[in-house]
Amino acid sequence: MRYIWIVMIIGSLLQAESFTLESETLQGQMVKAQEFDGFGCNGKNISPELHWDHAPKGTKSFAVTVYDPDAPTGSGWWHWLIVNIPVDTHKIAADASAKKTLPKGALETTTDYGHAGFGGACPPQGDKAHRYIFTVHALDVESLPVNAESKSAVVGFMINKHTIQKASMISYYQRD
Repeated sequence: MRYIWIVMIIGSLLQAESFTLESETLQGQMVKAQEFDGFGCNGKNISPELHWDHAPKGTKSFAVTVYDPDAPTGSGWWHWLIVNIPVDTHKIAADASAKKTLPKGALETTTDYGHAGFGGACPPQGDKAHRYIFTVHALDVESLPVNAESKSAVVGFMINKHTIQKASMISYYQRD
């Protein structure tokens, strides 16, 4: 009988679906349209479509971040921070940042470009391909005590303090 219970528990764990993040417009390699328009780059700065499934139990809101650990700053580069995404939301549309079509209640905060909103890829000319880590965080609070002017380090701290689980995907970009 004990063996049957162990098999049932293992079977349940294997059938549990993982928290996942995917995109229709973002693949393993970012495209010119997702490149920043500034800092020497001349892309269209179009934020990608993102969607996620199977949030963990206890999720009360979501946050989305985009981080480049390869930026030559010594501390990486925050390209996008969105917090207070309602728990019933499971998608961010393409170009939602520029078109101001984020889900109601969602808040974009200051990136390392110095303003709130999506800041596309812009690695230094001739540098190796940079990794852009897109992450959705399932949070244990409905909203974080931050505002649009909050610095990325503070927002990152608050997100990590309240993350139940996260799902990520990596895309690469290199300028010739």
